[in-house]
Amino acid sequence: MSEQPPVKKTLIQEFMDFLQKFGIIGLAIAFVIGAAASKLVTALVSDIITPLVGLALQETGDLKTLVFPVGKSTFLYGDLIANIIDFLIIAFIVFILYKQLTRFKLVEEKTK
Repeated sequence: MSEQPPVKKTLIQEFMDFLQKFGIIGLAIAFVIGAAASKLVTALVSDIITPLVGLALQETGDLKTLVFPVGKSTFLYGDLIANIIDFLIIAFIVFILYKQLTRFKLVEEKTK
């Protein structure tokens, strides 16, 4: 007997399998918590970290006001730095959450 090649799933079929495996409720909860955490981190960076770094770098007291003028153009590199800090904090939080979830999953497997 010859084996038939595996049937390739469409993107929609893969998405439906994902929803069945993890559940739409879990996905919705993760989305809402992620959005709320992102807002908190953005507020932390905008309201506390950016002004503190700005104070250390210049008299204006805000990192987002750092610019690099070239002719009539202005490059807002301070805003870019603030967004990089924002991204790094969010990425670190996601990494810590991932590590904790992995650890809990391993604990459950050992107790079975």
